[in-house]
Amino acid sequence: MTGRERVSRWAPVLLWAGVIFAFSSIPSLTTGLGLWDLALRKCAHAAEYALLGALLLRATGRARLAVALGSAYAVTDEIHQHFVHGRVGSPLDWAIDTAGVAVGVLLYARLAR
Repeated sequence: MTGRERVSRWAPVLLWAGVIFAFSSIPSLTTGLGLWDLALRKCAHAAEYALLGALLLRATGRARLAVALGSAYAVTDEIHQHFVHGRVGSPLDWAIDTAGVAVGVLLYARLAR
């Protein structure tokens, strides 16, 4: 694989990881919709990590590695949120993020056939 190919595979991963980091830096994402707010935020977590999982599979070509890397990033994201005023790092959010990564990997694997 050439350097240009590596960049074209990994740049989207790094850019999307940066977007996730930026969202995690926002002190509060509540909309005031109560239970709907919670459900929508959890779905957003899963969706953003599904995209990360697909990008990781595209970059690595290995499903297990993509899930492991995505899950590891989710851990760092939850640690980061622990230090953001108004946010809390949560093992449940890590599990939702990791599930999102796995879904993204599965979808990308199916669509890339």
